Order: sequence, then structure tokens, then C-alpha cells
Amino acid sequence: MLSDKIQLMSESRGWWFNDVTKEYCDALLSIDVDIDSDFAQFYLHVEDSATFYSRNQEIYQICWFSINSNYQLDLKRTYDSLKIPQNYIPLDNFEGGGGYFYNKDTEEVLFVSLGEKLNDFLNGRLIPQWENFNMFIEWFFELDD
Repeated sequence: MLSDKIQLMSESRGWWFNDVTKEYCDALLSIDVDIDSDFAQFYLHVEDSATFYSRNQEIYQICWFSINSNYQLDLKRTYDSLKIPQNYIPLDNFEGGGGYFYNKDTEEVLFVSLGEKLNDFLNGRLIPQWENFNMFIEWFFELDD
């Protein structure tokens, strides 16, 4: 369940939508995301535009990108070029040599940059910085106390 902080922030900014569209559900299912996860609930109900901007960075509105871009091709390129396992979903375009990834199996989120951090990640030595998606979104939008 999404935290109250996330829902209240989304509602106050006019980003919260109660109705869930089949198109957005199908977009998440096409990338094997559990519809009941906090990740899915965020992307099914919260939308500003194609991206969300905070902390001088952008993250995708995953459903929008899945429907309106070549997101499947982007996923394939990310997995092939970085060798990142397919249970990780990129949350941004990895510009600047780093990016956020959501683990759809554990619901953890981590930031990976090229070089040593990518090697640490691929060798199982990089600990996710956020235990779950709620914690990441609260940090991203500076809602954490």
C-alpha cells in the first residue's frame, strides 16, 4: 500500500487519479509487474506528465513510457548493454552515467552508476539504498522527515 505521504503529496499537486485504466494495467503487466505492488499502485494512480522531476533529476512515468515510446526496446538495450538482470526496471534514462532501478522481485530500489558501482552491483556487493518503493518515492520527492 502506498504511504499516506505519497498519496497526500500527489493529491495536493493534482497528480492523483482514482480511476485505473486498463491500458496502464496492461502496460505494467507487459513488464511483469505485480499490479498489487506499491510500484504499480504509484504508476496506476499518479501522473504529472511523462516524467516526474525532483532532486534535479527525472524518473519515468513508467506506464506512459511503456505505451508511448519504445520502452520494451529501451529495456532490452539496458539489459544487454549493462548486463543488469531483467528483474530490475530502470526508472530513468541513465543519463549522466547512473540511474535508478526497481527490483520487481524484492521491491527494493537502488542507484547504480557506471564503473565500480556497476561492477559491485553485478557481483552482488551493492546493497540497495531503499528497502522498498515507498521509501524511494518519499526520498525522491523529499517527503522523508
